[in-house]
Amino acid sequence: KEAIKNSGIKSTEKYKTGLISATSVGGMVNTEKYYLSNNVKDGSIDYVNTHNAVKSTELIANSLGIKGYISTISTACSSAANSIMLGARMIRSKKLDRVIVGGTDSLAKFTINGFNSLMLLSEKECMPFDANRSGLNLGEGSAFLVLESKEVINKEKKKIIANISGYGNANDAYHQTGSSEKGDGAYLAINKAIKTATIDTKDIDYINMHGTGTNNNDISEGIAVKRIFDTVPAFSSTKPYTGHTLAAAGAIEAVYSILALNNNVIFPNLNFKKEIPELNLKPVTKVTYKNINHVLSNSFGFGGNCTALIFSKNE
Repeated sequence: KEAIKNSGIKSTEKYKTGLISATSVGGMVNTEKYYLSNNVKDGSIDYVNTHNAVKSTELIANSLGIKGYISTISTACSSAANSIMLGARMIRSKKLDRVIVGGTDSLAKFTINGFNSLMLLSEKECMPFDANRSGLNLGEGSAFLVLESKEVINKEKKKIIANISGYGNANDAYHQTGSSEKGDGAYLAINKAIKTATIDTKDIDYINMHGTGTNNNDISEGIAVKRIFDTVPAFSSTKPYTGHTLAAAGAIEAVYSILALNNNVIFPNLNFKKEIPELNLKPVTKVTYKNINHVLSNSFGFGGNCTALIFSKNE
């Protein structure tokens, strides 16, 4: 609702409007309460019906009055980034005039126990790209953006806050929960995004890294970035602010990326002290102001799902 109000939409029926929402655990935060007791009396059946990932998308669509294209994406931690990518492609192919994209995830016991069993949770603050990092912090949240065609923007005389100029996804095809040692999936996705944006690697002014703070992710992502950029641009992970919000992460970090563009600011990578020896890369550790025209935002998930988005200033 905030996104729709911010974009000045008066009616969701005026143009071909779609909703693409992302989630990984769906309504499990509620349904898992009834697993052991098998108690579906006294109205609790309503919670059980919210278990599937599609239900939250349907509820959002009904609330907003969207009756056109409706879809749900669940590709682990790249889910929301893929919803943004699909939305942009739907508009470019003229299948939609306007699409609301983003993601949401609740913090369920299933999630906590799952990451704990993988020994990926840190007992201290998340320290992305630090030599002494020990894992991620989980968070929960949601973010949505409104994408519109140039035709709609011109008719409605709207101000553009950012362009989705590039996008790409690829599968690492390495391990169910780990990234390859050379960051192959990330490498392919980022290269696709840069190619789609028709820009050069030197045009990227800031990278909002996936940066989970786990041993595997940070090295893999760092190596992928070093393979692509002769000189690695200014970068940081914003997950120490939010925790890892899983399916919502790509949309939340898209908002960070657009804020960076609009305010010419790089948000610091909290809790960093020492470079990872294998990378010799140092993130931005202080609020930094510089001219920013293109931001690369990375989102990588279990199952090898790797997605990269590029947000650019309106020219």
